[in-house]
Amino acid sequence: MNEKSLVISRLEDIYNRWQELLASLNQEQIATALQPSPWTTKDVIAHLWFWQEASVARAEAVLQGNDPHYPTWWELFGPDPNEDVDRTNAWNYERCREKPWQQVYVDWSTQFSKYLKLIAQIPDEDLLTVGRFKWMGGYSLSASVMGSYDHHQEHLEMLTAWLNEHGKSP
Repeated sequence: MNEKSLVISRLEDIYNRWQELLASLNQEQIATALQPSPWTTKDVIAHLWFWQEASVARAEAVLQGNDPHYPTWWELFGPDPNEDVDRTNAWNYERCREKPWQQVYVDWSTQFSKYLKLIAQIPDEDLLTVGRFKWMGGYSLSASVMGSYDHHQEHLEMLTAWLNEHGKSP
């Protein structure tokens, strides 16, 4: 398996594991606060969707030969929303808090599927070459893709641990 295939395989795997977990949860489990955090499973999925918007913008930029057109919220937090990630996350939490679960789920699932398709279309050289795109700050696009994978993995592990610890695992 070449490196691009491995990257895509890992993304597909984490997407499928999330789909499996979410399908096994009932509405009460999805809406329950993951104490001590006020966040629910719905909020976690909205959070993952929110950050993956930037990843999609990068993938689209490569395929279109442009600089990324980040989501409009990106500019609210300066040149890099990661610099004050707590503030950025709090803003998104408030923005999405009242959004119905079904809409959050559809937004996340649709966007993740789109992201997988975009990554599959990107030539290996564009995906894997370090420093190929100035706006990647010296990293390869695959580093961004794996960052999305890691982010989903991190939250999947945290949610699974919380569900197990509180006797709410499916």
